[in-house]
Amino acid sequence: MKKKYLYSAAGAASVIGATVAGYFLKDKENRDRVKQKVKNYQNSIRTTFEDAGVPDQSENQDLAQLENAKMVSEGSQFGVQYYTQNKEANTSEYQQ
Repeated sequence: MKKKYLYSAAGAASVIGATVAGYFLKDKENRDRVKQKVKNYQNSIRTTFEDAGVPDQSENQDLAQLENAKMVSEGSQFGVQYYTQNKEANTSEYQQ
């Protein structure tokens, strides 16, 4: 019996969320703003990933990047290995 109410509540929340999102995104200015935020977020993730592969050669000098460079200088290769493995996996995936 409780599952029935849970499913109903989840369905109602989904409908309300979709309605609000549709109302908000009907304006072109709002759509452009959301697209720009998504692009900025994706670029920041891509930049962070790329910085992990070359921690001491990065232009970005925030605290996390400096800590990563310090760990690599002390002998840790986790960030570099992670970058290399994922870069190779993505490269081979696109070649197929």
